[in-house]
This record gives sequence, C-alpha cells and structure tokens, in this order.
Amino acid sequence: MFLILLCLSLAISGSAWAQPADLVIINAHIYTLDSAHPAATGLAVRGDRIVAVDSRVDALIGPKTRKIDAAGATIVPGLIDSHGHMEGLGDILETFDLREVRTVEEIASIVKKAAASRAKGEWIRGRAWDQTNWGGTFPTHDALTAAAPNNPVYLTRVDGHAGWVNWRALEIAGITKDTADPDGGKILRAANGEPTGVFIDRAQGLVTRKIPASTAEQVKRRLELAAKECARLGLTTVHDAGISAADLAAYRELLRENKLPVRVYAMIGGEGDLWRRYLKRGPEIGDRLTVRTIKLVADGAMGSRGAAFWQPYSDDPGNTGLLILNRETIERIGREAYGHGFQVATHAIGDRANRTALDAYGAILKGRNDRRWRIEHAQIVSLPDFRLFAENSVIASVQATHATSDMRWVAQRIGPDRIAGAYAWQRFLKAGIHMPNGSDFPVESPNPLLGLYAAITRGGWTPDQRLSPEQALRSWTVEGAYAAFEEDRKGRLAPGMLADFVVLSDDILSGDPARILKAHVKMTVLGGEVVYSE
Repeated sequence: MFLILLCLSLAISGSAWAQPADLVIINAHIYTLDSAHPAATGLAVRGDRIVAVDSRVDALIGPKTRKIDAAGATIVPGLIDSHGHMEGLGDILETFDLREVRTVEEIASIVKKAAASRAKGEWIRGRAWDQTNWGGTFPTHDALTAAAPNNPVYLTRVDGHAGWVNWRALEIAGITKDTADPDGGKILRAANGEPTGVFIDRAQGLVTRKIPASTAEQVKRRLELAAKECARLGLTTVHDAGISAADLAAYRELLRENKLPVRVYAMIGGEGDLWRRYLKRGPEIGDRLTVRTIKLVADGAMGSRGAAFWQPYSDDPGNTGLLILNRETIERIGREAYGHGFQVATHAIGDRANRTALDAYGAILKGRNDRRWRIEHAQIVSLPDFRLFAENSVIASVQATHATSDMRWVAQRIGPDRIAGAYAWQRFLKAGIHMPNGSDFPVESPNPLLGLYAAITRGGWTPDQRLSPEQALRSWTVEGAYAAFEEDRKGRLAPGMLADFVVLSDDILSGDPARILKAHVKMTVLGGEVVYSE
C-alpha cells in the first residue's frame, strides 16, 4: 500500500510540471505557512489552483504564461477577515465616518453640512461616533437638533450598539418619557425622564424601524463597494457576520455579474424568515459564497456599557450591561442548528455573556467535537471559563484592533481583577483553542495589516498576551480557513490549494513591527485572477 501511495504521489507531483502554468511569479519572498515547505521564491498557478511553490517554477513558463517578477516583494496567503460586516462597510464608505471626530460640535457641523443638501424630511445617517473621544460623556439630541431641525438624524456608535438621534427623529419614532425600555435595550434619559437621544442595543430598533428600508440597488452598491475595498486591502475571504435576505440576493446578483472580488462566508443574522428557509434546505457550500452559520447576539458592547457582566461596570456602579439572549434561547436555536448541520456563532463580549453562550453550547455539544461553533469577540472571559472553550471545541473568533482601540478606557470599565481575562489571546492558544482573527469592520478599519500590527504589539498593553508574527499571520489565514471548514483549500500556499494570495510591499514578519504600518498591498490574487493591482 505504501508503494502504491508513493507512486500516486509522485505521479500527481510530476503532472504539475507536465504543462505550462497560467501564472508564474518569480523572485518573491514567500511565506507559505505550509510546514512541509515554509518558504519559497517562486509560485505557479494553473486555473484557480496553485501547482507549485518552488524556486524552479521557471520550468512552468510557456508561451501563454503570465510571468511576474516580484522583485523581492513578500507574498502571503490570502488574508481572511473572520468577522466583518460588508453592507456596513459599504454604507460607511458612501455616507460619513465619524471615527476620528473629537468633539460633538464637529459632528454637528458635519450633519449641518449634510442637511444643507438634503430635502426636508430626508433621513441623515452616519456611523462611528465615539464618546470616549471627548471624555466619555454620552451626547444628547440638542447639538443634532440645532444642526438639522428639519431632517431626522440617526448616527450609529462606532461599535454598532448605540444610536444617537435628534429631536425630529424622536418625534417620528413617537418616543417620549413614557416609552418603556425594550427587553435587551435601554433608552438614556435626562433627570426628568425625557429621552436624551441615545439608544442602547435593542432600543435602537425603536428608531431604526422608522428609517426607510434600503433598496435592493442600494444594498448591492454597498456590497460591491465593500468587496472592492477588501480586495484592495488584501482580503480574499470575509466572514460576513450577520446577513439579511437582501444581502444574500445582492451577493447572488454580484456573482452573476462577476463583480464579487472576494469570497464570502456568510452568517445568517439571527432567527427570521431567512433562517427558516435555510433550515428547510440545509447549508449552502459554494466557491465564492457559502451560507452555513447562524449569527446570534448575546450582549452589547463595552464602549456603550451594554456588554453583560457578572459584576457592575467599575465606572458605572449598578450597571451590569444587557444580556440580549438568555441561555435557553441560545440553546433552543443551537439545537435547531445542530440538527440541520449548521454552525453557530454568538457575539459575546462580557464575561456573563461568554459564560451564557458557553453553557448553552456545552448542553448541546457535550464535549470534544468537530462542529466548530464559535464565540465572536470573546473579549472578557472569566479565567475558569477558558476551559469550557477547550472542552467543547469552541472557537474564539477575536479582533485584535479592538484591544488597541479599547485599551484607552477598558481598565476604567472593568477594573484590575477582570483584566487577566481581557483579550487574552495567549490564554486561548495555550489551551489549544482555535483563534481566527478579524476586524469587525466598519467598527474598526478593514485593513488587515492594522490587525496584524495590533496582534503583534497590542500597543504595549498587557504584552504577555501579544502574538508572535507567525501566530498573528496564522490567525488571519490558517485559523480563518479552519473556522469556515475550509482548511483543505485555503490559508496556506501549497500545491492543490486555491490560488488566493497577496503581494506586499514589505516583509511584515521580520524586523521591527513598525514595518507593517508602512507596508501596503501591491497585488491581490483570487483563484489565480488578479482582482487588485496598484
């Protein structure tokens, strides 16, 4: 049997060299992440697959082969963002991004300028305000009301877990001091009980349901914008964490038109008609579009103090956050998913939310398994609960830039005792837990190089939990592939794997990590097709 397998292996290996390649790259510095052949200088592609990663790929150059001299540039496997929001990214690209705005007054000025070009009554939307930019005090509707008295305004907080509105939006939504907080949500109020204009988690729906739904063309345009941006930044696969039926229809149309330069691993956004449809049909496994996961949300976010904790926030005594889904609900949906072959991915940030999701998972999974259920974010975990990830083979899907964004204020939010389980990446790895990386864009920048830099440096904060350069790159490639059941075709550069790779201007794995911030993508290749080139 050994001789038969050896002969078969040699035959396959020999066939790779039997005919010219479609694309050959030479003079490159290639990190393959393939343990059998970790480095190379040349790479050859035929069709959508790699046929050779070797210094001798010149032998595969034929009269029709496209030859690229990389001139020493670095090549890495295609980068995988394991948690992003594509429609949200497209939306922020075509509205306005408030991430770097430092004052309420400046935001009001941006809104006033937008209102000058809008029809009376037209909604003005934007994203990514962050009250920690101006000291931590939540804003009120007053500044937005003065800036746009005749237009309803809705601005989403940077984490997506709070909304800020003006008085016109409150009127349209019919919200007064008598409006009750919904389950899993909170209306911020003044001392007299009147709504201030800020809504946390599920309370956002009181206003957002009044905003006209996006048209099919708008959704498609946003997804196309986002996909192009991802390709430009070196992302070849995105795990879209919570799609709607409209998103899915738009993806299908973009695929038919050959306008999707990135692979999408889609998570259905909670219970609803789309989930019911997929329970009847089962998972959909495709080349550029896969749907096999349901995304749940167990709590809010720390920035808006909606993440669910066992003990109160250190800077907000009496507030333990918002548990959006209880264990029984997660378990009920999880049993449906388990019985129909679906993966479950649950947003959990606070220690209480993480334990709630882990307990629900454990009741179903009952030990080691290959279901690859995921906790999205896994930001603050009680130390005894790390073992529950390992015991039930639960994946910790993290976002490195959250740590470097939050390190300014996280100690104030949770105090010193909980810091040991905060963004504890090495704790996960040492426990043998799979840990893919992502950005949670548009909450953070979609640029994966910033994520690599954050993973390696942590901005100097709690340095014992930072990743080595190779661990960081694996989290953006190999681990992302594993989290999507795709490790047999993605994440490494080796013969037989998909020809998804990125050409970078600089070596991002050796030397000073600051080089990562200076690097940029020169070329992105998806299935042998150049989908971005500078």
